[in-house]
Amino acid sequence: MNKTPGLNIDWGLLIPTFVLLVLSLITLSVLNMDFFRNQAIFSAVAILFFLFFSQTNYKVLKLYGFPIYIVSLIFLLAVLVIGTESRGATRWVELFGGRLQFSEFFKPFLAVSLASFLSDRKNSTFGNLFSVLVFMLPVVFLIYLQPDLGNALIYVFVTILTLILFGFPLRFFLTGLVFLSLITPIFWRFLHDYQKERILTFLNPEKDPLGTSYNAIQSVIAVGSGMILGKGLGQGTQSGLRFLPERHTDFIFATISEQLGFVGSIVILASFAFIILRILKIYNNSNDSFPKIFAGISFFIILVQVFVNVGMNVGLLPVVGVTLPFVSYGGSSLLSSFILLGLLSSVSRSEKEEGILEIK
Repeated sequence: MNKTPGLNIDWGLLIPTFVLLVLSLITLSVLNMDFFRNQAIFSAVAILFFLFFSQTNYKVLKLYGFPIYIVSLIFLLAVLVIGTESRGATRWVELFGGRLQFSEFFKPFLAVSLASFLSDRKNSTFGNLFSVLVFMLPVVFLIYLQPDLGNALIYVFVTILTLILFGFPLRFFLTGLVFLSLITPIFWRFLHDYQKERILTFLNPEKDPLGTSYNAIQSVIAVGSGMILGKGLGQGTQSGLRFLPERHTDFIFATISEQLGFVGSIVILASFAFIILRILKIYNNSNDSFPKIFAGISFFIILVQVFVNVGMNVGLLPVVGVTLPFVSYGGSSLLSSFILLGLLSSVSRSEKEEGILEIK
């Protein structure tokens, strides 16, 4: 069931992903045919990347963990120098007639780097915790400077959750939480005005319903108006009449919920649940530290992004600009997510092959 001859693909990862991808393409086709055509091309390229990385040897990748990290930093720094500015942010680089967002694209590769770095640490001392935080700080800082607060927070949360999973004592993180609460006023001063407004809007949505609160309010209206079965494909008023901003990217969950209702929302969440559970199984079946840690990081990358995106779509979290993997429009997110699954499929395949060799 989980393998196919020749390619040895983990279908437990791929089938629910295809459900999400088809749902995304159908939704984009009724919003804008240009979105559909572009996403279809992105999807074809992303699947090729999945096939390529699913056949790689993850053990070889581990050896290049630190070089991958250095290259990632160089490219993230390059974004600030030669990147294309859009809406006050410099997050993209023009390549081959398209745009690539390195903060998205490098997620699976930085997961390899972090897993490699952590796997060389044999115990959960404060010194090792500090070294990991120092290791990830330049990444988070460069992404924050773009500014891309959403992805910067994703990297922070994924790193912290991975460290907890690794076995570092909770008292370290509780102490860090107290310290962060004390320096919050200082951190607040370094936020951009629009970032401050998003947080204040979340705390008081009725403060500026036609301004900073507009996106969040329209998203909640779209989700609620879909009810059980939705208004039908192409029949959504919030998304169809463009009351809902970023209907194809950050708020595509609200778009689908409006058109396909609670049923559509459940299909999305159930598909992600299958993917997450499959990653968890890969984590449990991994014997070596590197693939086990990588699977844990991948688990949190998918989980945190889904939690944040859906949370901001239904008004439970502030709007921070996080895409919904495999569903939101955009090549960078799609490539990143499929590369991550490809690497996980490689881990799954290798573990099974080693298990067969041990039995023999």
